[in-house]
This record gives sequence, structure tokens and C-alpha cells, in this order.
Amino acid sequence: MKLLIVEDERSLSDGIVSYLGHEDYLCEQALTFSDAMMKVSLYKYDCILLDLMLPGGSGLDILRRIKEESPETGVIIVSAKNSLEDKVEGLKIGADDYLPKPFHLPELSMRIFALIRRRNFSSDNLLKSGGIVINLLNKTVEANEKQIVLTKSEYELLLFLIENRKRVVSKNALAEHLSGDMADVMDDFNFVYAHIKNLKSKLSAAGIDNCVRTYYGTGYKWIEDEESAE
Repeated sequence: MKLLIVEDERSLSDGIVSYLGHEDYLCEQALTFSDAMMKVSLYKYDCILLDLMLPGGSGLDILRRIKEESPETGVIIVSAKNSLEDKVEGLKIGADDYLPKPFHLPELSMRIFALIRRRNFSSDNLLKSGGIVINLLNKTVEANEKQIVLTKSEYELLLFLIENRKRVVSKNALAEHLSGDMADVMDDFNFVYAHIKNLKSKLSAAGIDNCVRTYYGTGYKWIEDEESAE
């Protein structure tokens, strides 16, 4: 899952990135208002942690831009400005949660997990699709009562395809999701092809075939059980 940390205090931002990185989140940082505005306009994120007091502008204006550009993105406001007025205004604009500073990183991590689970899947920790069962909390994948051992990138790829199962996902979108803004400087999509190939191979070995359909020249789509017969 890809996150954007909008926080002007470098040490706090680095601490959040370090902690969430160990939780297998792909984190990007924005330390200023202008940097945050640029990133939310160019890239898609599963969740954005948003400070309200930033050099150059207000986090509430960034929140408005997020909701204009990608209303499906989850937003958690993290701010020392713990006033009722700001909290109400942030939630009214479209924030999903409000966490006052100081906070404990394990609590932040669980709020992010709960938000992504609620927005993208359901209130259950178990996601079932195409014959596989994913434990979102433990980040394990099973099929036919056998565990499928995936790398971090393969697991993120699988979740991203299932999350977008109603549409074909482009190679560009997959590259950006797996590598963040580094996708802009990559010359080809060989790493995407490699991850898709490995994921298909591991699913097939567990008895799950034809769930990842290739649309040549376009991208890939996750196929649910009822679509397989089409």
C-alpha cells in the first residue's frame, strides 16, 4: 500500500516513514505545502497522512485538492492544532480520521490499516477473491488450504489488482504503485512484467489459474470466479 506523509517536521516524518516501512508500506514524503500539492496532483495514494500547519499554506487546502483529484483516497489528519473547529472542518471536507499529536506509532499504523481495509475491502480482516484467502492483518495468502509465499511486491501487486478488479489496470499504474514517484525515471516496465509472471506462477502452483488476465498493450485485470467462464 502506498502512503504519502505530509509533515513539515523532518524528524517526525522520517520516524513515521521508518516505522511504517517495517510494516511493509511504501511511503513518500512531502515537507512543504507546494510539494504536497504537486504530489497529490500527480500521483495516487491509498492513504495520506496530512498535517494542517505547513510552510506555505494550510493542510485543509491540500485536503480539498485531494478530494477533487481522487476522492477515493483515504486521509488521516495528524496535527498538533487540536481544535474542535479544525477537526470538524477537516471531517466536513472529507478526512476519514483525525489523530492529534503527539501520538504513538503503533496506533497510527492500526488506524491506517483500519482505514484501508474499510475503504478498499470490508470490515473483515479476511479478503476472499478468485479462490484465494488473504489475511489483511497478517499479510498472508492461502489457496486450497495451502499458503502461497509472496514477496512484498507480489503481495502489493495482488492486492492492487483485487482492489481494482472491476477495471483493467495499466502498466503505468502498476509501476507507480510498486515504486512510487521513481516510476517517472524508469525506462521500461520489465520489473512489472517480472512481478506479474512470478505472481501468476505462484498462484498457478496453488491451483489458481486464469485470475490475472493480460490485456495486451493495455494492462492486467483480476478475474473473479464468476467472470472466469466468460
